Amino acid sequence: MNAANKNKENPTFNWFVLKRIFQNVKAYKRIFISAFFLTILISSLGIARPILIKKILDDYISTKDLYHIQLFAGILLSTLIVEAFSQYRNAILTASLGQNIILDIRKRLFRHLLEFKHSFFDVTPVGILVTRSVSDVEALADVFSQGFIVIMGDILSLVVFLTAMFWVNWKLSIIVLFTLPLLFFATRIFQRGIKATFQKIRNLIASLNTFVQEHIQGMQVIQLFGREKEEFEKFEKLNKEHLKTNIKSIWFYSIFLPVIEILSSLAIALIILYSSLPIANVKITPGEITFFIILTSMLFRPLRMIADRLNTLQMGMVAAERVFKLMDSNEKLHRGGSFSSPLKGKVEYHDIHFRYRDDHEILKGISFTIQPGEKIAIVGTTGAGKSTVINLLGGYYAPNSGNILLDDVDIVNFKEGHLQEQIAVVLQDVFLFSDTIRNNIMMYSDNISDSEMIEASKYIGAHEFITQLPGGYNFDVKERGTQLSAGQRQMIAFLRAYLHHPAILVLDEATSNIDTETELLIQNATEKITAGRTSIIIAHRLATIKNASKIMVMEHGRIVETGTLDELIEKDGPFKLLYEQQFMTHK
Repeated sequence: MNAANKNKENPTFNWFVLKRIFQNVKAYKRIFISAFFLTILISSLGIARPILIKKILDDYISTKDLYHIQLFAGILLSTLIVEAFSQYRNAILTASLGQNIILDIRKRLFRHLLEFKHSFFDVTPVGILVTRSVSDVEALADVFSQGFIVIMGDILSLVVFLTAMFWVNWKLSIIVLFTLPLLFFATRIFQRGIKATFQKIRNLIASLNTFVQEHIQGMQVIQLFGREKEEFEKFEKLNKEHLKTNIKSIWFYSIFLPVIEILSSLAIALIILYSSLPIANVKITPGEITFFIILTSMLFRPLRMIADRLNTLQMGMVAAERVFKLMDSNEKLHRGGSFSSPLKGKVEYHDIHFRYRDDHEILKGISFTIQPGEKIAIVGTTGAGKSTVINLLGGYYAPNSGNILLDDVDIVNFKEGHLQEQIAVVLQDVFLFSDTIRNNIMMYSDNISDSEMIEASKYIGAHEFITQLPGGYNFDVKERGTQLSAGQRQMIAFLRAYLHHPAILVLDEATSNIDTETELLIQNATEKITAGRTSIIIAHRLATIKNASKIMVMEHGRIVETGTLDELIEKDGPFKLLYEQQFMTHK
């Protein structure tokens, strides 16, 4: 790719992104307008200082007019106080504007993520999503506190300063302007180089977040296999790349800022030199020289700050591009229907084909019907497609072809949230939030009382072990429920599912990781919570499927056998082989 194309695809400044950022300002129009007018006031007050100093030097110092010296000194002091207060209020307003806007964007982003298909999370590292939702969104605040409004103020200051210079002495003004082309050239090079560096830094931060999160979660595996040294070397390599990129950004600043100071000093030196030459023809007063020395420094300061703030703005825009890209992702679940009636529990799969990736089909024409209140079991070897069947039922993945009906209604026609209210799933790997047992059971529902929760807990057999924990139902299970055993987590999941009164209950390998004593409790709980409702049980253990009214056997994405336990054993088919290989060991 040539340089022209590269710049075209990766422009130094993306006005579309900036426009989209500022669409969020509408809700805070008053704050924005107030900050903008304060910026104009600050820019206007900045010129007062050199003008007042010039007047004092030229008109009153030489005549020793003490009264006017004191008067103008007081005016100068008052101007500085007003300017300082305006800068204080402006900083508060721009920071407040930025923080309110990133609050809104972060809420919209997280709400957007809550509606994504499971397939998106299957292929997207958690660390990247954390970076987008936290640090990238936070960087957007700088677009307001150190970005657009402040840059506009700096540009206005430049216009005011240059106008004042030409008004006082146009010849000295042209001398100052001789150095500006060099400054603009240096600024342009600096901006291009620093933006590419910022983009790489953002990528490396996302990679670091992903690496750290993944390895902390998998620390037990790393230690079990003695991979500490190797994984540390990977982490060290990633950190060195991050260090190298940050140092590169510092290098850009270390070159650019001294260039600014050199050019500023050069302009001042040329002013003094010109003023001392006989060819100047016009007498230049001490006030004018002082005026130009002060104003030249003031002129180069916003020029330097504009470059710095443009980089801050670009950093925010790089982060914004990533955030908006995620917000524009078309990965949302289809939940746009209108059906919201309670379900009786009839389930129908019609010729379902599904693949997680384009190159490998998981389900190959699955069709079956479950009548309301019927309890069926799905068995098969690992990778047969059992869990995929129930993933499609909740609408978290969409089949490539075929359709799924609940009570003769296609699930795509269900009202948003209604499908999830009608189906409860207990997974093999139970996920509990870092919170109390009560909140993990109720999931913050306002429709469940403590008395209902305790009554249900007693009914399925979980109340006893919960009350033995410190704090009982207020016991904090910590991250992912690490303070509870696998069996206790399963019981919490059973109770959570039961309390939400689903029309359809799905148990996905819900007893495969528990001890025998807890299994007996869960078997008893299973019989109670599946009574009178449609239940789909995916299991390896014979005890959990022996009371199923129908068993479906899956192989390589197809249903190869269907029948009761006794019927399938008598057929001498795939189920009998599976029974002999696996189920007999669990008797």
